Amino acid sequence: MSQAANRSEPSAAVGRPSKGAARPALRPFAGMLDAVIVEDPASFSFAGSIRRSSVVAGWTWVCRDLCADFISADEIADGSLTAATLEPQMPEVMARMKEALAKADADPEVARRLRAQLGSDEAIAALPQLLGALRSRPLLAKAMAFGKAINNIGEDSALGTALQSMPLNDPPLAALLFHAAMRQIANPTRLVTTVIKLSGNATELSVARSGFGPVIDAMLAHAQNQIHLLQPTGPFADIDLICRALDRFHRLVRAMTGYIEFERGSQWAAILSALTKQVSERIEPRLREVVPDINVALRRSRDPAADRLDNDRLLAAINGVYLMATVRDCRASLALNAVFDQAWSQSAEALEMHLQRNLDLIRQNPADPVIGARLDAGIKMAEVRFNAEYADTLRRARVSAERAS
Repeated sequence: MSQAANRSEPSAAVGRPSKGAARPALRPFAGMLDAVIVEDPASFSFAGSIRRSSVVAGWTWVCRDLCADFISADEIADGSLTAATLEPQMPEVMARMKEALAKADADPEVARRLRAQLGSDEAIAALPQLLGALRSRPLLAKAMAFGKAINNIGEDSALGTALQSMPLNDPPLAALLFHAAMRQIANPTRLVTTVIKLSGNATELSVARSGFGPVIDAMLAHAQNQIHLLQPTGPFADIDLICRALDRFHRLVRAMTGYIEFERGSQWAAILSALTKQVSERIEPRLREVVPDINVALRRSRDPAADRLDNDRLLAAINGVYLMATVRDCRASLALNAVFDQAWSQSAEALEMHLQRNLDLIRQNPADPVIGARLDAGIKMAEVRFNAEYADTLRRARVSAERAS
């Protein structure tokens, strides 16, 4: 058996990895492939992107079983292994990967051991794509720079020329490069309209035939890659990150559905429908909690002596209102109309009621810090839910109420 195949034998580290063996999961291949990695969960696979779980499995296999003789576990553990230090070793890394894959293709027993080391059939299936991405690694940084440059191209003709400079006759490479570039493109709509002009027609068949199918795949992959950011549960959820992810999802989806004529039942249409469903299912439970959170956060205790500010619920209520406002702007790309309409209407009623009650209470107890904090939070929610003018009116009403008392 070859040296590479011998290095692929299972070791004791498989069951109980050391700190050095566990480190590769943090930044596989020293960040060389960050531009084409998508986060789990990822229901759909695309030629230009690789799931993080598959890249992590491949990197762990390389470090532990293939190249432990020259990739230092200590450098991985202390974070000193950089892309620059790994680059001179990449030809040997890729040669060993290719050799091990060839052995697995030729020998079922070697293939069985390889599956045990990688942990899943999915990770094995991703190895050829992983090798392709590693071969193309010098171009990924250029593709990201290309994406940034697209944002500054003013003329549509110049943008069209730039897009045609991509390797459209090499679909696997084009897929990787368009995916890397898409991360940097701020206005996907302009990209789609230019692609349609170059294709001569807005149908998905025309776009695919003209070689720009990887552009749509990249947009779908990036839309899918927003899903892992949508974790709107708990009072300390990063609501800014969630709202940015929703906005990015919306921009990508609207750029496609607003201009491309997708055929009913096509693969792209099915993926879009499934992604819309997944995103909506993540957001819907949180939308249902917005009004209850407002009520609990802004309602005074029945026993004034036991009245306390629930900071967690107050933060959850503010976050919920911000999320609801973002959903309003992105609702055309979501399947949340009924839930949103109910939350939007009821939140207005709840806020107006609690703001009036707290204004009355501040007149009676102008020095009460709990009432004051609730009123400030309610005014902030009203600014997001209604508008800044209404919030300013409420602030003046509060000042007048305190003076009158």
